[in-house]
Amino acid sequence: EVQLVESGGGLVQPGGSLRLSCAASGFTFSDSGITWGRQAPGKGLERVATIYSDGSTYYANSVKGRFTISRDDANNWAYLQLKSLKPEDTGIYLCATRLSGKDYWGPGTQVTVSS
Repeated sequence: EVQLVESGGGLVQPGGSLRLSCAASGFTFSDSGITWGRQAPGKGLERVATIYSDGSTYYANSVKGRFTISRDDANNWAYLQLKSLKPEDTGIYLCATRLSGKDYWGPGTQVTVSS
């Protein structure tokens, strides 16, 4: 069974940092791309960053230079380092993978950026 579980969210002041983690199981992690998405209150799901199996990355323009995606293939973890956080970064952050054309998502972790 494919499972993705996020952790590391919380309340942080503007300009602060957080590190989100995604624990993966049930599939060959090292062969799979991992995407972080977020859902802001009242908005649709936004793709934030992707790391592919070869280590190449994609970032949305809104987070480029502030967020860093990484992976640990030995232990089946993916990470999203968030820096210089802004109130508009508030939302539920989810990790996902696509296997045989089907997307699997974790339940998400809440990030709130507020003073």
